[in-house]
Amino acid sequence: MWTDNQRAERLDGARRRATIHDVARLAGVSRQTVSRAVNDKGEIDPGTKERVLEAARLLDYRPSRFARGLVQKGAVTAGLVIPDLRNPFFPEVAAGVLEAAEQRGWQVVVWDSRIDEAREREALDVLSHQADAVVGYFKDPDDVLARHLGGVPLVLLERGPRQTRFAAVGIDAATGVEQGMNHLFRAGHRRIGMLDGVHGPGPRRQAFLEQARRLGLPVDEGWVVTCPEHSVAGGEAGMDRLLTARPGITAVFGFNDLIAVGATRAARRRGRSVPQDLAVLGFDGLSLGELVEPALTTLHIDKRQLGRLAVEQVARLRAGEEPLRGADAWVTPALVIRDSA
Repeated sequence: MWTDNQRAERLDGARRRATIHDVARLAGVSRQTVSRAVNDKGEIDPGTKERVLEAARLLDYRPSRFARGLVQKGAVTAGLVIPDLRNPFFPEVAAGVLEAAEQRGWQVVVWDSRIDEAREREALDVLSHQADAVVGYFKDPDDVLARHLGGVPLVLLERGPRQTRFAAVGIDAATGVEQGMNHLFRAGHRRIGMLDGVHGPGPRRQAFLEQARRLGLPVDEGWVVTCPEHSVAGGEAGMDRLLTARPGITAVFGFNDLIAVGATRAARRRGRSVPQDLAVLGFDGLSLGELVEPALTTLHIDKRQLGRLAVEQVARLRAGEEPLRGADAWVTPALVIRDSA
């Protein structure tokens, strides 16, 4: 049925996600004819339709719901990829997405990637055929994400708009950490350590080190310990290592609130009183920070606003508008002072 040139073209197209243009070229028809064939519109010669569908099968072409949504009325479905639903931070972000989507009459499909990059890519593969757009947390670089998207719009969470070519909603970590470090400095702390997240250097560590240098503190990478996981247990393990390496510290900045709570528990176990002997600062603003003893001083992120902004970005992409950029696409943490620091 196919010429040698067409078979070669098919093999070339199979190296990447096929588009409607690839199918049209292989079948020798217009893009509009492909659209009518795959959407079963009827106004097409049966032989032509069969040729188009065969080309689509050979190229493994699957039209995205987003592309169909541009010409068909119906409910919008957004895919939401969350890294760890056990961490109370992410359900609050999800709540913001769900609330904003509901106000627009949209549906949301939630996928827990369990902090697994393979599951993140699997989520994109599945949602690129089930959703009109995808919102979520992804560790892969832009080019890898693009290969799994199939043209579906993507809004990245906590990957700053200046760090990606996709639409994004970020957290202004630098401004938040500056507030927290200045608070500790004004309280007299000059030996401040950090418990970083499991995935290595990122915006919060960079902001911590830069602000420490601006304040003239004797801080370098040796004052930073990476916790084995983003949890209370991870914070305990990290704090044990930090106190062993830097026993003279008088304050610690936790990558998130769970790690900060773990740091408090480890410090107490080692005979350090919080905040008398050691000040502890978190980053997230989880409600549990008010429940622990002492209550946790933290950099509060409006997590529902993060979700609402992500939905706004999706709406802009669907309308063919430019996504929010710069400060409009950032959520800035606010210092909440309690008893721990």
